[in-house]
Amino acid sequence: MNEIIASLRRAPYQTLSAFLVLFFTLFLSIILFISVSFLHGTLSYLETRPQVTAYFQTTTPEADIFKVRDELNQSGKVLSIRYISQSEAFKIYREMNKDNPLLLEMVTSDILPSSLEIYATKPTFLPEIAEFLGRQGGIDEVQFQKDILDRLLTLTGIVRQGSLIFFLYLFGMSVVVLTTTTLFKIALKKEEIELLRLIGATNSYIRRPYIIEGLLMGAAASTVSFLIIMAVILYANPFLTSYLRGIPSLSVNMIFFDFAVWPLNPIFFAATYLLSLAFGSGIAIISSYLATNKYLKV
Repeated sequence: MNEIIASLRRAPYQTLSAFLVLFFTLFLSIILFISVSFLHGTLSYLETRPQVTAYFQTTTPEADIFKVRDELNQSGKVLSIRYISQSEAFKIYREMNKDNPLLLEMVTSDILPSSLEIYATKPTFLPEIAEFLGRQGGIDEVQFQKDILDRLLTLTGIVRQGSLIFFLYLFGMSVVVLTTTTLFKIALKKEEIELLRLIGATNSYIRRPYIIEGLLMGAAASTVSFLIIMAVILYANPFLTSYLRGIPSLSVNMIFFDFAVWPLNPIFFAATYLLSLAFGSGIAIISSYLATNKYLKV
């Protein structure tokens, strides 16, 4: 450890530049991770809402409604369908307007339409389902927020692709800068390394201090960037709570479990920190290995 501290002090400007590169890389990476998580969580939340609602004419027989429902179920594009009869629609209406007796007196179950609330297996199937319903007889209105869904899907795709490209750029830039910095430090200790090789020191022994130094720098940069971002998020928590009012939770579907994004929770914080720590440590290890490997092969 004393050797590592001495190495950091021997080249303070190079150490500071390497730390700042790692810090800004991890700072931007955490912001991108949180942004993408919230976008995917929002999309997953919308997928659980009634995505297409078909309102039937009051004169449409219930058998015809069930026929449309069965055809949709057989299409393989529907996750589930909820049928709301005229009496159920009236109960919902009464509950929504229980504080307004005048509105309750003006409406009866006979004038409220029956409806089907349709949940698709994928958001991309929604336009096809809405188009199918529009061709059916006895339907008065098909409610489908196509513009909102299209914008959200487009935004999610752009952020996903842009984030991948940006991650690769940050990774490449960081590796180049840190490799160059490590090579400079090795040059300062050239005579010492030559002496170690003459007395039989292995390449792994010579390489170890630089890798440990890189790990420490990566851990420090990821910790500082994480703490700053988490402080900003916690400070903005009242605004987020107000902005996301009405949305009980947001989660991202992983392979084996659902990763909760909102409300803010310790698991989300821990996962964010561990990912940033792994990313920073990976950059540091690769850079240190490339720099020492290049020198030791000379």
